[in-house]
Amino acid sequence: MSKIPQAGVRRRAELLYQQLDGLQALRRNVRPEFLAESRNHKAAKLLRQIPCIGPMRAARLIALMQTPHRFRSKRQLWSYSGLGIETHDSAQFRFVGGQLQRSKKPPQLRGLNQNHNHEMKEIFKSTATRASCGTGPCHDFYAALLAQGMKPEMARLTLARKIAAITLTLWKRGARFDAQQLKTQAARASNRTQVISQVFMPRWWPIGSCDTH
Repeated sequence: MSKIPQAGVRRRAELLYQQLDGLQALRRNVRPEFLAESRNHKAAKLLRQIPCIGPMRAARLIALMQTPHRFRSKRQLWSYSGLGIETHDSAQFRFVGGQLQRSKKPPQLRGLNQNHNHEMKEIFKSTATRASCGTGPCHDFYAALLAQGMKPEMARLTLARKIAAITLTLWKRGARFDAQQLKTQAARASNRTQVISQVFMPRWWPIGSCDTH
């Protein structure tokens, strides 16, 4: 604080730090209650089957999603979580020999959707980052993508989308996590995402710590 010469700016900074200290104390007090409430939901045990989704991430998913039936398909969850692919299409029709025909030009990929729930995106991003640094079936899925030539950023994106899809499926069906399915799906996921990687590279993936929550 002594390095701030302006008295008004220094005072505002002091008040902001006081507010931060109060929020951190409140966070420590609320965390046990938050986790205890999440244990009252059957979904908590289902979601914790997924590698790298611990008690806190499971509780946050339950609080944010409330019910998996809000999402008809995994693509809706991807869009809600900021993992959906945006496309742009123009000149869908053109005149050929005096006849109006649909153009065969494919839609242009514009990247990930910007209108989304930022907390949901952070959950799946951090889960994928943790899984890529650790061991287990999700890391094996990530390593298989890298072995096929996919760039690390795109591999983490693919893993985040896969974790989101697994989350929705397990919660909807009340099923058990099957690690064997990840091995068989790695090749198909690689082929799809390689096409995307040729158009854009996601820059929204900072290098984060491999913590578990």
